Amino acid sequence: MKFGITIPRFEAPGGVARIGPQLAGIARDADQAGLDSLWVMDHFFQIPVVGEAEEPMLEGYSSLAYVAGVTERIQLGTLVTGVTYRHPGLLIKTVTTLDVLSGGRAWLGIGAGWYEREHLGLGVPFPPVSERFERLEETLQIGQQMWSGQVGPYEGKHFQLAETLCQPMPLSTPRPRIMIGGGGEQKTLRLVARYADACNLFASPGEDGLTTLSHKLDVLRAHCKAEGRPFEAIEKTVIGPAPMRAEHPRAISPDAMPTFLEQLEGLGIDHYIVPIVDPASLDLLLNEVLRQFALADA
Repeated sequence: MKFGITIPRFEAPGGVARIGPQLAGIARDADQAGLDSLWVMDHFFQIPVVGEAEEPMLEGYSSLAYVAGVTERIQLGTLVTGVTYRHPGLLIKTVTTLDVLSGGRAWLGIGAGWYEREHLGLGVPFPPVSERFERLEETLQIGQQMWSGQVGPYEGKHFQLAETLCQPMPLSTPRPRIMIGGGGEQKTLRLVARYADACNLFASPGEDGLTTLSHKLDVLRAHCKAEGRPFEAIEKTVIGPAPMRAEHPRAISPDAMPTFLEQLEGLGIDHYIVPIVDPASLDLLLNEVLRQFALADA
């Protein structure tokens, strides 16, 4: 199993001036420890499930560019970009730039978007959900065209591009990998089967959580069959609870986590992504949980 971290909060002891050094330290430690991926939130305001809207929130691609400069091998992406945030041509150009400057380590993490408050707050259009999914599919098509090297027009319902020029081209071959976030069974997982290299689902311990996850994978398998694509071609990633010693509704005890990871492996999960909020939580993951999991898996 691969392991990654996602950083959902940008608060640091010592205030705003310490956010950058703390982020750099977490990224370097994760990189040097051999973790596979590092992801950041792509939101304008903090989201309700994590904290208050007024908490610090960094712009996602600026953060990843900063992280790219202090790391060497870890893969980088947003978990995930709302399709409403950026025009698709500019989004693909941004991810391409990250890929080139990081030496081919960028992912395009993308979804339909959902957080209405931040859209209204900063004046970003927030169309109905059906339109957001139409825009998501068009954005994926635009990415395919720009990253294919084909320079020509794109004519969609929502987006029209006269010249899909993308220079320099990405270093990733044949292009940056695409992750679509979310477990929607009718639209999201169909788009995963049609366009993506990876899905991202939620994982929670216990029989109910594992049953739900297994069902989502079965739905994805059916969509892959309908699209004529091997189910095995999709990397199955999950974001799950972080190891914490204290009781927390979105956490798991360090001693219980290796068993949970073994259960996820049994379902066919390839890549577990852990929310990390500070250096201490990263240390707990690296030096206790993953060490125990490696011993149990040996």
